[in-house]
Amino acid sequence: MRGNVIDLAVAVVIGAAFTNIVNSVAKGVINPVVGAFGSKNLDRYTLCLSDRCLKNDAGEVTEGLYFLWGSVVSATITFLITAAVVYFLMILPMNRYKERQAAKAAAEDASAEATEIELLAEIRDLLAAQRNGTAPGRLPTQKQQP
Repeated sequence: MRGNVIDLAVAVVIGAAFTNIVNSVAKGVINPVVGAFGSKNLDRYTLCLSDRCLKNDAGEVTEGLYFLWGSVVSATITFLITAAVVYFLMILPMNRYKERQAAKAAAEDASAEATEIELLAEIRDLLAAQRNGTAPGRLPTQKQQP
């Protein structure tokens, strides 16, 4: 159980570091591409849901109801990048590795099973031949029945 806890702790630390990388990619690559069509900062994309919307100099909403859809788009893009990287760099290779290991284990089991079946068939044939008295490998102490 200790090994599982350590693996989980390592995963959390790597995940936290990976979050910084994804945020940097989103801010440095994705946001400028989106910024070609408007503001570079996706948090500035808003929609006023009331008749009149006002913001003060600090950018805080003083009147009205804003829907911050740019923040939602930014978070969605960050999530999609994270999910794609985790899937293609971690999950997909691990699944391929497990499939190869399972195929290798199945081949080993099949060869071991085939050897066991061949041995049992040989024993069966020898016993049947001994019963009939035609066994080539009869022991000399055995008497042939009339």
